[in-house]
Amino acid sequence: MEPWVISVLCVAIFIFIMLLGVPVVYSLGIAAVVCGLIGYGPSVLPKVGWAPFSMLFNLAWTPLPLFVLMGSLIAETTMGEDLFKAASKWLSRVPGGLIASGIVGEAIMSAALGTSAATIIVMGKVAEQEFERYHYNKAFSFGALLAGGVLGPLIPPSATFIIYAVLTDTSLGHLFIAGIVPGILLTVMLVIPAILICWKRPQYGPPTGRFIWRERFASLKKIWAIILVMVCVLGVIYLGVATATESAGVGCVAVLLIGVLFFGLRWDGIRRALIDAATINGMILFIFVGASLFTYVLGSTNVAKYLLNFVHSSGLSRWWIMIAINIIYLILCCPLDELTVTFVTIPIFFPLIVSLGFDPVWFGIVFTVNTQLGLITPPLGIDLFAVTNVFKIPTGDLLRGVFPFFVILLIFLVIIIAFPQISLWLPNLMIGK
Repeated sequence: MEPWVISVLCVAIFIFIMLLGVPVVYSLGIAAVVCGLIGYGPSVLPKVGWAPFSMLFNLAWTPLPLFVLMGSLIAETTMGEDLFKAASKWLSRVPGGLIASGIVGEAIMSAALGTSAATIIVMGKVAEQEFERYHYNKAFSFGALLAGGVLGPLIPPSATFIIYAVLTDTSLGHLFIAGIVPGILLTVMLVIPAILICWKRPQYGPPTGRFIWRERFASLKKIWAIILVMVCVLGVIYLGVATATESAGVGCVAVLLIGVLFFGLRWDGIRRALIDAATINGMILFIFVGASLFTYVLGSTNVAKYLLNFVHSSGLSRWWIMIAINIIYLILCCPLDELTVTFVTIPIFFPLIVSLGFDPVWFGIVFTVNTQLGLITPPLGIDLFAVTNVFKIPTGDLLRGVFPFFVILLIFLVIIIAFPQISLWLPNLMIGK
């Protein structure tokens, strides 16, 4: 059987099984084993067994469980609550000030949590009571926070960056630093329309009152902990003092010490954080195994080589190809989760990206933003339905609330594609790069 036929069959079986309601991880594994046996016979089985082992044994994955643990420990403290209250005092006279505070809080918490869902839920739980107290439109407010969840994996540390770095052998430190400027830009782009819409429609989010300057400055004293964690994680990478793996360990120790000494973190909270981190890491690694099987069989068909030859023979501009890849990602990320899309597509598209002369660090930023857009759109929309279920908001209302911010996210994606230096400026200044 021709290799390209095996690759098409593998994708078709995967989609068919997934549409039957089988979880993605099993759909990937079954499609890989079936197509491997059809195409290569029983000799494929030892290789199928070796593929996930060799992947999980890779020490480059070490930062992932450490950063997940760090986020779980932070969730057991009041760092997020202190951060939101400080921001809300500074923006109290601004229409939609609580929404803007939530987005700013997401941006700062992203430097500790690293995933969109965790960032949205932690900040949403803190903000929900204040939204109700000041009669904010709940769907619009949480729609803004849902869009702000994109900051989670964009501002380092980021689980998506870690996976991308391992799969492509790209510098994780450079990826982490590259996400900072785009993250700040996106924060501003989300805050401004939130304020303008609430200014035009005060019923969406009125000002919350006035605070004297002494109260505002006093509130800053409570955010020192999260700032210190950011410095510990990102500062050592930027200065070339530590690798991403070492910075993850430093971050965990820093959060644990700060939590115990200043936030009353005790064994019960630590135990919950350890259980949450183990559950999340186990789920992620289980998906890794299924995706690695699928990627191994698909990669053995040389589909990346066929794609490369086709593109070079087409005569298309490299920018048209980049636009096509982004459209494909926008479509794929609607029914599939980001981990599956990452494992299935990066081994195929990355050699093409490099051959066309695009910077792999820049593409990592573009890819991350693109995959996050799928998390807030149906039919899968993992973040969308997480917010719907946790905060009891009808899906239709939440979709209407997030729509103006989704448009902003699309504009932001176009900007970082058109101007790569937004992402690459800071990594080029790194010490010891």
